[in-house]
Amino acid sequence: MEYVYSALILHAAGKEINEASVTEILKAAGVKPDATRVKALTAALDGVNIEEAIATAVAMPGPAAAAPAGKAEEKKEEKKEEKKEEKKVTEEEAAAGLSALFG
Repeated sequence: MEYVYSALILHAAGKEINEASVTEILKAAGVKPDATRVKALTAALDGVNIEEAIATAVAMPGPAAAAPAGKAEEKKEEKKEEKKEEKKVTEEEAAAGLSALFG
């Protein structure tokens, strides 16, 4: 990401985005620049209208909002109730159900 950020900084400053300027920005930030990545970035941005790209960029989705505490507690209570209901079957009922299977 720091490579993209360096290009955005140069764009915001009105400077040309080229290999030398991107490398300078990265060095100033304390990042050891990878020449291959710098070259790939500058090649990818060649002929791109950055202002237009920023304006039409799709916003990244944020983290999902947490459910309100009340709803989460209700769900937990519902699950507990379901488990309790399953346990209410008596042995006689279970035996009757099994005998119905075998006639």
